[in-house]
Amino acid sequence: MQFDARAAKLLTAGQHFTITDCPGLRLVATATLRSWIYRYKSPVDGRMRQTKIGEWPKMSAAAAGVEWEKLRASRGAGVDVAVEKQAARLTERVAAVKAREDKKAAVYTVAKLCDEYLTERVEKSRQEKGAKEVRRIFATMLGELGNVPAATLTRSQAFDLVSSYAHVPVQAQRIRCEMGAAWDYALDAGRLPESAANWWRLILRGKLKSKGRVLQGKSTGVQKRVLSQAEIGLVLRWLPNFSRLVEEVCTLYLWTCTRGAEILAIEAHEVTDEADGLWWTVPKAKTKNSWREEAGDLRVPLIGRAEKIIRRRLAAAEGSYLFPSRGRLGYVEQKTIGAAVWMHMPYSQTRPESKRVRLPVTRWAPHDLRRTGRTQLAALGCSDEVAEAVIGHMPKGIKGVYNLHAYDNERRLWLTKLSAHLEELAVAGAE
Repeated sequence: MQFDARAAKLLTAGQHFTITDCPGLRLVATATLRSWIYRYKSPVDGRMRQTKIGEWPKMSAAAAGVEWEKLRASRGAGVDVAVEKQAARLTERVAAVKAREDKKAAVYTVAKLCDEYLTERVEKSRQEKGAKEVRRIFATMLGELGNVPAATLTRSQAFDLVSSYAHVPVQAQRIRCEMGAAWDYALDAGRLPESAANWWRLILRGKLKSKGRVLQGKSTGVQKRVLSQAEIGLVLRWLPNFSRLVEEVCTLYLWTCTRGAEILAIEAHEVTDEADGLWWTVPKAKTKNSWREEAGDLRVPLIGRAEKIIRRRLAAAEGSYLFPSRGRLGYVEQKTIGAAVWMHMPYSQTRPESKRVRLPVTRWAPHDLRRTGRTQLAALGCSDEVAEAVIGHMPKGIKGVYNLHAYDNERRLWLTKLSAHLEELAVAGAE
């Protein structure tokens, strides 16, 4: 085989020369390489094809000749060597991708996926109480499924986990919802193969429905509790039987229609005397709308009993919080108020040795007072737009985008009417 090394060095990009002793073998030059190429007519379809043998000078002319002989013999046997080589490379790439995915799946377990979703997403976007609940769900409900490679999770495995909690539909819904969100997050982050299905979004859709609370062995149904006007009057007259703390918080539920977590976390600097009266501005971060970009602070006019309570608390405050506590939050927790109300229910068996008066109105919790206040606003003729603004709900859809009215005047007007109405209910039937 005759080969001129000097001529090979002088080749410029785009040039080539052939090897006369080896039909189809040529040395092709690019800007940086000199490559041995075998050019031939396909025995399969008659088209001209070529395949790379190696690079000169790493592969000598003699070695290129040996490889050429092999490829020519394969072509003579009816093999399209370029197509076969391309297919072999594709097979290798597929095998390499599968090996990487298998390795990734072997270490990326369901538990690890959930932990990343919790720390990277939930704890950064939700308030502490919500994040704590998601942490509890993953810690107590995953079980052995946490050790399963996330990429290999099957539909039946997801179904088995959720259906195992079907006797408590609310918990089943929660784990299905949170696992679905965790899977979406992992897919978006590229930590699962694109082919991985989010089975959590597909299983048991619309089939996990709450049966309502069970009280004294009986279901109370799914209907939300709202106190009637007669029951409101009874509760208002009974409130002094509670401790002052519980009495004041329950009163603020009715007079402001705000959430318990907002009431108990109120700070002195959030309360201001303005031209039209006392106002409490709940910072956006303390509301349930904290995750919504278009949301703002919640403005609450303090009227009647609510004003008296807050002014008294302001005068007595030694720190920032108006409902202080030595607990971890620095203020009284919402569950403390709920537990105190429950203690006075006629059917409560908590601390049976403790003698206490019992509530005349049963089957309600402090949050039901917020719902009751909202219902009374509607009964008084308050429009939905104003009433929803009062309780801190944001309008949905296009209204939420274009209706940016603050409703401050309307809030004061209707909470003033609500205050007068509640006082009437408090004295009605008292004789």
